[in-house]
Amino acid sequence: DCARSYGLSEKFVGEFLRSNNVSPTDVYVSSKWGYTYVADWNVELGEGEPHEVKDHSLENFLKQVQETSEHIGEYVKLYQVHSATFDSGILTNTKVHEALSKCREEKGWKIGLSVSGPSQDELIREAMQIKVSGEQRLFDSVQCTYNILEQRPHDALIEAHESGMDIIIKEGLANGRTLCNPTLKELSSTLNCQPDQLALAAILAQPFQPRVLSGSVTVDQLRSNLGSLYSIEDPDSMSVAERFVSTAEGKEVLQKLMESCKMESKEYWDNRSALKWN
Repeated sequence: DCARSYGLSEKFVGEFLRSNNVSPTDVYVSSKWGYTYVADWNVELGEGEPHEVKDHSLENFLKQVQETSEHIGEYVKLYQVHSATFDSGILTNTKVHEALSKCREEKGWKIGLSVSGPSQDELIREAMQIKVSGEQRLFDSVQCTYNILEQRPHDALIEAHESGMDIIIKEGLANGRTLCNPTLKELSSTLNCQPDQLALAAILAQPFQPRVLSGSVTVDQLRSNLGSLYSIEDPDSMSVAERFVSTAEGKEVLQKLMESCKMESKEYWDNRSALKWN
């Protein structure tokens, strides 16, 4: 899950895959356009100075799609609008829509968008209505924040899934905030699993059948996250996600978890905005 604004992510991932002779058919790579990284590797910036600058114009798309092609193009399966909003104009800019459609036709990349903020559900529904030449729907997928704390997009994600869109979930652990939740800790003991596994499994068990981004930064974190899908020690055992949908105890735990942890969307995003950049 790369982006033009994630530092050198495209260059790093592209070089890693090529140097290890990884076939494009063996890996699913997505990237995003729309932001430019401007912090020059500084975590702390002056007051009001941004780490990245958003520009959803046609000119910026044409510039960034060329850069993505050069760094990692042969591996890309999905190219996404980075953090689409009503204010950025991307949802009404027909010239950009046509360019995105042409990109899909010429490069074979699926086209998606990522969304953030308390209006994610409204953005998803609006994006679902966009068609090019009055025929094909423009967006093949949506990447959305959804977790045990932020559940507002649930119904919109089901609608998107039922319409044929691929669902990708980001911030499944809410930047680590879910792991401090007392209910999550209590219920993870009930199912004899780690809190991160329970939080991610709760997303994987949703009816919109998502891909879920891990966000792990260490091998141990990745191994633990994968425990939501299967046991590394005992591959034949039922995963946490499977128990949520296949056993009475699992269904009861899932219902309690989602009902107990849910926050108001505005409060969730206000708290997120207060987090320090890292």
